[in-house]
Amino acid sequence: MTSPTDAPDRSAAAADTLRGGPRRGRGRVRKGFGRGVPLPLLVPALLGLAFLVLPLIALLVRTPWHSLPDQLTSPEVWQALKLSLLCATAATAVSLVIGVPLAWLLARVEFPGRGLVRALVTLPLVLPPVVGGVALLMALGRNGIVGQWLDSWFGITLPFTTTGVVIAEAFVAMPFLVISVEGTLRAADPRYEEAAATLGASRFTAFRRVTLPLIAPGIAAGAVLAWARALGEFGATITFAGNFPGRTQTMPLAVYLALQSDPEAAIALSLVLLAVSVAVLAGLRDRWMTAS
Repeated sequence: MTSPTDAPDRSAAAADTLRGGPRRGRGRVRKGFGRGVPLPLLVPALLGLAFLVLPLIALLVRTPWHSLPDQLTSPEVWQALKLSLLCATAATAVSLVIGVPLAWLLARVEFPGRGLVRALVTLPLVLPPVVGGVALLMALGRNGIVGQWLDSWFGITLPFTTTGVVIAEAFVAMPFLVISVEGTLRAADPRYEEAAATLGASRFTAFRRVTLPLIAPGIAAGAVLAWARALGEFGATITFAGNFPGRTQTMPLAVYLALQSDPEAAIALSLVLLAVSVAVLAGLRDRWMTAS
């Protein structure tokens, strides 16, 4: 028989179970498929894995390995790859310059409408990229609300130029950076900044010397995500910048064009983008996102 004093212990254990288990057991991973993995969960999980992995395996199986060196060394491929890397890097730099201060503003400053601003900042994440390209045309095109003044006052035309590619990629990629940096700022202890302020440092000096080193991993992770998103951008780029070889044709656009005339070249280009994506994922996992 159990003593009455055991009842509170059983109640506490039951409460821990309802809350997700005691702290030392949380996050524990079951080892092996034969230790109580429910079949109704295992089968859909395996189907989901196959759904995500099978197309990538098919891409590798269908790759024309015999002609791959010739495909990858063609001038058109190198031209598109060089332009993609250049524009993605420039778009990431733009995102860093204006995205990090924006993330700090959202994380550290209370102001009316902050929730609305945050929603607008993250809107490009769910906005169809083609719609983003149309929106950029309406804003920065020759007849756009800003573009017409840039054209008439300074003679600057942004659509269908390499600069337009950078703008389109930054538009769709910067929210990834802002979300990453804002989350890191919210997790960082603001007392370090307050201590720097009590020692006479201005708010900008505290941000530069105290906050930036603290959030550097979040900035790096956000920058890599933004760079990868910019590298794979298609819809906004083709709508706002067009598809002109050597000027606006990035790797995704080259894949789209090659698929209509040379499927083997399209597969080879896709393999390059797949390799870059795997490298980015490995870098994120090993450097900033590995769970302890």
